[in-house]
Amino acid sequence: MIGLFLGDTDFSEQVLKKIKKLKKKYFIIDFSKNNKFKTDINSHKISIGKFGEIIRLIKKKKSKKVLFAGKIAKPNLSSLKLDLKGIYYMPSVIKASKLGDAAIIKSIIKILSNEGIKVISSIFFNPELTLKKGNFSKVKPSKEDVISIKKGKAYFNKLNKFDHIQALVVADGKIIAREDRDGTKKMLSKLKKNSNGILIKLPKTKQDLRMDLPTIGLQTLKDIKKYSLRGIVLKSKKNIVLDKKKVINFANKNKIFINII
Repeated sequence: MIGLFLGDTDFSEQVLKKIKKLKKKYFIIDFSKNNKFKTDINSHKISIGKFGEIIRLIKKKKSKKVLFAGKIAKPNLSSLKLDLKGIYYMPSVIKASKLGDAAIIKSIIKILSNEGIKVISSIFFNPELTLKKGNFSKVKPSKEDVISIKKGKAYFNKLNKFDHIQALVVADGKIIAREDRDGTKKMLSKLKKNSNGILIKLPKTKQDLRMDLPTIGLQTLKDIKKYSLRGIVLKSKKNIVLDKKKVINFANKNKIFINII
């Protein structure tokens, strides 16, 4: 029995689809904003503050492993309902919430670990959603692009685990945009139409790779085209690519490179 903490974004749906295909026994703790998994008979809507209820459910189901998939947004702390364990653990979640959504999930993982519950990688059942090292498009990075990629990689290596940045845009060896809490799409919307840069999405050096891996999909490639970016760079086996075939076909059609380092 696998416990699924599912939030928003298409990734959570992909994980659930694969679990069903593998005929694994599962239950869902639905952390999505609009209770998107409510039609699933195995789904439970539990407040993020009711840790006692969450832990009792996991132990009742005799689940030895759980995973997180999808975006789990910062809860409204002022209206959050708590049980006894929630009161005990909530200060650590509140502290984490000031650091961003990823920090919230990390604090929950720590709480589960304290209760003897193991959290596995979000792509444990979906390794096909990642790309290995190499170039996955007909177009390849130029020598100038390679210099920009090295610049972006060096920047990521200097980040600490609490930084929100998972994406950069580098052009002509200079960083021209950095992602913040609002995400990649918002960062790209601030670019000039002909920026001619490269989108680099990498996990931070000390990031917990069980969750919050850099994720792209067809919309990401459409945004890359919209702002005239030359390509995208991801980390080998530490990425999530939704609609992989459509993404690669779109890249080839629009002369965008997909480079995995």
